[in-house]
Formats: sequence, C-alpha cells, structure tokens
Amino acid sequence: MTTARFQAPTGELCLARPGGAAGLRAWDAADELLLASVEPYRATGQRVLVVDDQFGALTLGLAGQGIHSVADSAALAGALVVNAALNPGKSEDYFVADWRSPPSGPFDLVLLRIPRQAGYLAWLLRWLNSVLAEDGVLLAGGMIKHLPDRSTDVFADAVVTEQVLPARKKARVVVCRRGAARLESWPEQWRGYRLDALPGPIEALPAVFARDKLDIGTRELLPWVPGAVGQITSSGRVLDLACGNGVLGLTALASGQSVDVHFSDVSSQAIASVEHNLEQSLGRKNAFLWHRDGLAEDMPDFDLILLNPPFHERGVVGDHIALRLFSGAAKHLAPGGRVLVVGNRHLGYHRSLRQYFNRVEQRAASPKFVVFEAWNSTQ
Repeated sequence: MTTARFQAPTGELCLARPGGAAGLRAWDAADELLLASVEPYRATGQRVLVVDDQFGALTLGLAGQGIHSVADSAALAGALVVNAALNPGKSEDYFVADWRSPPSGPFDLVLLRIPRQAGYLAWLLRWLNSVLAEDGVLLAGGMIKHLPDRSTDVFADAVVTEQVLPARKKARVVVCRRGAARLESWPEQWRGYRLDALPGPIEALPAVFARDKLDIGTRELLPWVPGAVGQITSSGRVLDLACGNGVLGLTALASGQSVDVHFSDVSSQAIASVEHNLEQSLGRKNAFLWHRDGLAEDMPDFDLILLNPPFHERGVVGDHIALRLFSGAAKHLAPGGRVLVVGNRHLGYHRSLRQYFNRVEQRAASPKFVVFEAWNSTQ
C-alpha cells in the first residue's frame, strides 16, 4: 500500500489508498480545490458535512471541527481507519455514516464530491436540501472529465447555484445554496424492471449499477443460478457478491430451495435497494445483508458465490477489484463450494481465476461475455 503526502488547510497529511491498484493516489485535484475553497465559508461552531469523500482526504483535511462524513461506499470507513492511524491526532475528529442511516441536519457547510451519475447527483442535491441550514453553503467539486452529462441542468433543477469558481488542474468547484427540491416529491428516486422468475419488481436507488434494466452480463449468468442453488444441501449458504440491486440473490431466494441467501455490496444504496426489493416481494426470511467492501473477516463461508464483478472504480478501469473479490471468494468458500462468475471476454477472467482456484471451467459464452465456474478440488 503506497502512501503519499497531501497538503490540507489543517496541515500536511500522509494518505494511503487501501485496496486500490498500485500507484493510485488517495486524492485528486478536486479534493485539493474543495479544501482550498473552504476558507471564506468557515466559521467557529459550524456543523460541517462531507459527502462521498473517497479515501479520507476531505474528512481528515477538515479535522478539528467534529466533521460528519457520509458516503455511499463502505470503503471510506476502512480508509479513514488506515489514514487516521497515519495521522495521529485526527482519529477523533469525525463521525462516519452511510445512506442506510444518514446524519441529521442542519449543516452550515457541506463539501460534496460530485458523482459521475446524473441521477445520483440529483438524489444527493435533493437530500442535501433537507439537511442544509437556511443560510448554509454547499461546495460541490469534481474532476471536469468525470462530471455527469447535463450536470448544469441537474444543479439548476435542485439547488441555487451562487458561483462557479475558476477551474484548477482540471477540477471544478460550484458554490450553492439550498433549493426547494426534495426527495419525497421526486419521481425518479426508484427505478427498475421486472423478471418473470420473480414475484415483484426489481428496483434500485440512483447510485446502483444497471438499475433501469437487466445488465447484459448478469443476463448471461442468471440461467445458471437455479441449477447451482439446487445442488446445495438444505441450510446451505449462497452469497450474491457485489450484488447491486440483488437480482442474482433474489433469483436464488426464489428458487424454492431451503438455503440462506446473503447479499453484499460496497454501495449502501445497493444494500438499501436489496432491502426494498425483499420487502416488496420475497420478504426478509433467509436473507442477510452486508454493507462491505468485498468479503470481510466477519462473514461466514458459502456453498455458492454468485459474482458479476465491477471493473471500474471512480474512473479507474482495471481488474484490481475483480482480483480482490476472487481472492476473498476463495477464502470464504465452504468445503465443496463453488463460484459462478461472469465477465467481459476481453478481461480474461479464466487466467485470473486460476490464481485462486485449481479448477476453472467455462459454462457459457456470448460474443461479449463468458460464464465460469471455479472451485478448489482436493483431488
């Protein structure tokens, strides 16, 4: 894990990026510009909120004010533990939450990392309108190349844009005030689709991948799920890893087999979406939810792991996420357990899987995707 020095208004920080590809920094120019833009809006006694900090640069960079930090990603909490330890004196200056239990307002100052998805940005701005103080200030920043399409319109529909600060190092910060738009009157909060095999709709919040329609990779994997679940003995465990809206795990749960189905995702909006979908159709019996960055030590072993691994993280494309998930899956397989994986053909997962499993077999293929079954044989 590589560490590097980061200059914040409160002093120099040593920051690391846990779990990322080698050589990637724990901050970018948007973090630098957001912190550099804070001074005119700071005041003693303010309640300060950081939204979707990546690895702790903003939260620790503002330390000393009892910062509240809320993020969709479970990775932030772990990154803050690592980076607070690298910076003694910062570890008691923040409170961390996610979207399953967000902090309560009002907040006088909010720093927001602008997400890549326009829908998620619209959701965030409407939620912030409910927690921003009447005279509060929102500083929203991001890398220009990663700003979502129509971001100007998204801001205009939700908040009052007061000023667009000069760009620096290809980053941009927008100064905003509270608007009238609210989540409770926004019809786009939940979107989804239906599958014949499931009794209810599959819906998701805006931060969730492929919430509008079934992902084509998942479509290749779905037909293999009922058969794989059927081979598990009674009271076995299935894990939908990197579950998104939970469609794979919901299909396993609807198969009629007496198994426990676990859902795990780094996104708290994904876990909230699975919870929503369970309540709408199948119920919570035999279902377990984990907001985790991969597989954590406190999770049990599984007889079947279903996985459509993401291959991008905050603009970085690569196989580092899949490799970490493959490694965790191998460590959390029960004796005789199997992993069903789908991936883009060009990613070559058959080679990656063989780093962690001694048996890897192709089960299906299309022009773009391949389905593999992997396990560790003792013979």
